[in-house]
Amino acid sequence: MKVFSKYVIIASLALSLVSSCRKKEQEVDDEKDSVTENFLASNIANDLASISDEAAKTNNVSSFKTEETNALLSSCAILHFDTLNHSNPDSVTVNFGTSNCLGNDGRTRRGSLLVIYNGKYKDSLTTITVIPQNYFVNDNGVSGSKTIKNLGRNASHNLVYEFNANITITKANNGGTFTWTSNRKREWIAGQTTLFNWLDDKYAITGSASGTNSNGRSYTSVITKPLIRDMSIGCRKYFTSGVISHIPINRPSRVIDFGDGSCDNKATVTINGKVYNITLN
Repeated sequence: MKVFSKYVIIASLALSLVSSCRKKEQEVDDEKDSVTENFLASNIANDLASISDEAAKTNNVSSFKTEETNALLSSCAILHFDTLNHSNPDSVTVNFGTSNCLGNDGRTRRGSLLVIYNGKYKDSLTTITVIPQNYFVNDNGVSGSKTIKNLGRNASHNLVYEFNANITITKANNGGTFTWTSNRKREWIAGQTTLFNWLDDKYAITGSASGTNSNGRSYTSVITKPLIRDMSIGCRKYFTSGVISHIPINRPSRVIDFGDGSCDNKATVTINGKVYNITLN
């Protein structure tokens, strides 16, 4: 009888340990921080591209629309063009100052961006490099670089750009540091004929990314349904639709769905078949 009781106790302990491990594993599998970090990095990288778009489309200050309601740059952003006429490559520095500068998209920025481009924005094979310099978005520190290459027109006669980003983000309020490397393509699906009007621009983004989150866990991320970015007022801050499969190492994938095209800050994350509603920052 004592031997039997001993085995019962051992079995109970084993079941308890298995239950505890499963509970801990489920808690980790429910973790969505890496998803929000991936979105933050993607959003900041898109932000770099949008600002450089304004810088590279023309060599005229009016194209930056710094005081118009449909511009990304607000009146506190100062533009510094290179001093060499007809230099190649050309460059422009977008300086937001040392204090937070509120943009028309609702984000605050400080520091500067150096934008270097070797041709006209719409010319095939033009390459644009964006380098953050002591740069912050909503108090999140951004370092690294992003390159944008014009690949010409596709079969649908839409301009396609290749984006390669390698950035490190230090989260606000000592929230940790994470890295994000991406290779994406952006198809300009609407608004190509109105170069100086941002309101009708729309883009479809495909590709993949990888990195390490603030907890030290590496991940990969693949766009399985093109991400749509609508630049009209009220829409440009978030993707309006599209799906990403986000895969932390040794964990199930997280499927991020940005919705049906509505201009809002809502998305869903599906983990192990369970759907979570999230609010995008």
